[in-house]
Amino acid sequence: MADLLRTSNPALNEKAFRGTIGAFEEPMTVQGTVNKTGLLLLCALATAIWTWRLFMESHSAASVEIPMMAGVFGGFIVALVTTFKKEWSPVTAPVYALLQGLAMGGFSAVLELRFPGIAIQAVSLTFGTLLVMLLAYRSGLIKVTQKFRTGVIAATGAIMLFYLLQLVLGFFGVHFATVNGSGPIGIGVSLIIVAIAALNLVLDFDFIENAVRAGAPKYMEWYGAFGLMVTLVWLYLEILRLLTKLRGRN
Repeated sequence: MADLLRTSNPALNEKAFRGTIGAFEEPMTVQGTVNKTGLLLLCALATAIWTWRLFMESHSAASVEIPMMAGVFGGFIVALVTTFKKEWSPVTAPVYALLQGLAMGGFSAVLELRFPGIAIQAVSLTFGTLLVMLLAYRSGLIKVTQKFRTGVIAATGAIMLFYLLQLVLGFFGVHFATVNGSGPIGIGVSLIIVAIAALNLVLDFDFIENAVRAGAPKYMEWYGAFGLMVTLVWLYLEILRLLTKLRGRN
């Protein structure tokens, strides 16, 4: 069971379901998780549209600075709360989606002004990737073996450590210009990170499906949807980052 309920997504790991499986009569379902994921996406879309319009009307980053900061830091705090208090997810998961929408809407609008059309491209590629990964998983083209899990988890952990290192060194004036630039190395690194983020979706699908088989409680549908949102937000931001690098070369 431990191997089946393992994923690199911190919101979706074996500890999330420890002590909950079989605790309630009404079990978690795949359809229920899909429905709740759709609701979270609508929540994120609603606040993203608001910050998008706010910026487009003013063309000033200052107009969306507070909503974006609230989305980034508030979303991080709510994500931590949800991870440790999974039974609160029916409330905290929608709050997380609303906050992330604030951040993504503002950030996307700022980039849209500089690179027209980039936002719709990023959204299309994100949902296209989601569909492709789901089809690859359901068809058996990508099989979630223990080696596959270990590889994706290790790669994701390395990426997170690298981002943390960049953040810390940035305070001392050390920047990774080559990696973050629009040159071949920078684009190559972004492609690899996007691929790893996409593979995390496969782990999430597998985790949710196995949790359903194990009879996880109904409220975990919200938790499963929250975990998928975490991955989708990461994937969207990485695709947006990649497109920015590609467009910056022109």
